[in-house]
Amino acid sequence: MLELVVARTLYDRFPEFTEGRMAKVRSHVVSRASCAVVSRELELGERLRGEGSDDADKLSRNRNVLAALLEAALAALYLEHGFEAIEPAIVEAFEPRIEYALTTFVDHKTELQERLARTGRSVTYTTVNVEGPPHDRSFTAAAVINGEAAGTGTGRSKKDAEQAAAQEALAGLTPAVGDEAPASTPTG
Repeated sequence: MLELVVARTLYDRFPEFTEGRMAKVRSHVVSRASCAVVSRELELGERLRGEGSDDADKLSRNRNVLAALLEAALAALYLEHGFEAIEPAIVEAFEPRIEYALTTFVDHKTELQERLARTGRSVTYTTVNVEGPPHDRSFTAAAVINGEAAGTGTGRSKKDAEQAAAQEALAGLTPAVGDEAPASTPTG
């Protein structure tokens, strides 16, 4: 339902966007990371925690739990009130994420993949290190091009680590003839 609300909002506001650009923006806005941010802003973790134990405290700060909590709350609201009644509140809650995706978000993995495809190459990602307890992990990933690590990155999730690795790999790429420098905003 969240994807539908965001897609409809983007389509209504930006009919000139290509399908590719709209998909990139929508994908970021409805991502687990964005849902966790909105969940924190709505203080859903605080409501989950209540007067619980240390485990409840750790869970109330976990990105995956916060994202799942938001999705469950949206589903319950949808079932109780219907799509049309809750759509404006969802748009309002996600408005800062939409603005962020329109103005500053760069999907380094997609950009790297697209740049490499122009020269017939591709990238794979491998996790090279995982540290920390399950509720507070740190991942290190490598972007592998032609069998060699072209960039490494660290993040709180595998996806974040892969984004950082792709960013480093992009920085090290020599632009091919006709290749443009990486954009700072999503384009389509």
